[in-house]
Amino acid sequence: MLIRIDDLQGPEIAALLSEHIQDMKSVSPPESKHALDLEGLRQADITFWTIWQDSHLAGCAALKELGPQHGEIKSMRTAPSFRRMGVGARLLMHIIREAEQRGYERLSLETGSMPFFEPARQLYARFGFTPCPPFGNYKLDPNSMFMTREVLGP
Repeated sequence: MLIRIDDLQGPEIAALLSEHIQDMKSVSPPESKHALDLEGLRQADITFWTIWQDSHLAGCAALKELGPQHGEIKSMRTAPSFRRMGVGARLLMHIIREAEQRGYERLSLETGSMPFFEPARQLYARFGFTPCPPFGNYKLDPNSMFMTREVLGP
């Protein structure tokens, strides 16, 4: 599988992110939906990657710079046909390495607290993420779980 920076222009990523947004709308109330759409991901402080198996989009993830030493993982998504194949783990390892190279001291994320998000929470926990208070512009929300981990550096 190949991970590459994506310009968010292709129809495959548009379809995957549309599916992601629809899933988030179906399980999260509007005030608790923090998933970014294509325009939200096209920001200077966000780097967006896709992972491909040949010509098939397997997943995506983004890293938002919150400050010189703090990054936030955004838009982790695995295509349905690639679930349970290690795509999320590969993307997460890639983001952690990128955070190390950038010299971040901390990586954080927001995910849902509902059962739908349990596989994601388990993945993050396997990579050393632990629950934390809201960070950045987030506020305490019973539908959100905030997680963080230290980054060891280059």
